[in-house]
Amino acid sequence: MSKILVIDDDTAINELIKVNLELEGHKVIQAYDGIKGFALCKQELPALVVLDVMMPEVDGFTVAQRIRKNENTKDIPILMLTALSQLNDKVNGFNIGVDDYLVKPFEMEELKVRVRALLKRTNQIPKSASTRDLLTLGEVTLLPETYSVKINEKIAKLTPIEFDILNLLFQNHGNMVSSAQLLKDIWGYSPDDDIETIRVHIRHLRSKLDKISDGKKYIETIYGGGYKFSV
Repeated sequence: MSKILVIDDDTAINELIKVNLELEGHKVIQAYDGIKGFALCKQELPALVVLDVMMPEVDGFTVAQRIRKNENTKDIPILMLTALSQLNDKVNGFNIGVDDYLVKPFEMEELKVRVRALLKRTNQIPKSASTRDLLTLGEVTLLPETYSVKINEKIAKLTPIEFDILNLLFQNHGNMVSSAQLLKDIWGYSPDDDIETIRVHIRHLRSKLDKISDGKKYIETIYGGGYKFSV
C-alpha cells in the first residue's frame, strides 16, 4: 500500500480519484488548494502526488516547483492533471520536474495505470538494470541503486525516468532506440502525440551528462527516428 496525495480543487474529481485509488489498496490524502496541498506534502511525504493545474491562489505548476525545490519532497513523483492540452503546457510541466501528465477528461483506468507505473518506477531499483545487464561501457558506469551515472569518477544523480531512459539506450548501445519504443518501455503505455515528452527528458539527461563528461557527447539524435548511445 502506498500513500498518495491528491491535490485538486474540484471536489467531485478529487473524491472520485480517492475512491478509485483506495480500491487499488492505497491510502489517499486529499487537499483542495495548492497551499494546503504543499503543506500536506511536506508533512506526510507521500509516495506520489496527483496534482491539478488550474487551482485558485496557487496553481499546480507553482506547487510542483515548490515540491521540487524542497529537500524533503524533491524526489516525490508528480502526476499532473489538467484541462490544458497545449503542447507548451506539457513541456512547462516536464521542465519543472513533473513525471507524467494526464489531460482531463480522462478514464479512471488510465489514471490507475499511470499511478502504478510511477510507483513501480520510483519504489524499486529499475527492473531493467539487473545484474545481468551491462552496467559499464568504457568510462561510463550506471549505478542503479542510486539512480546515478559515473563518468571518469564524476557522478551525476538522475531522476528515475532519466535513469530508465539512459539504461535503455545503454543496453542498446550503438543501435537506435525509437521514440515510440522509449515511450512504451519507459512509461509502460503509448501516449498519443507525446514525442515531446521524450525530447524534454532527453534534454535534461544530456544536460546532466554534459556536466561530468568533459565535453564528450554520448547521446545522438537520429532525426525522424530516435536516439543512440555511443561511447
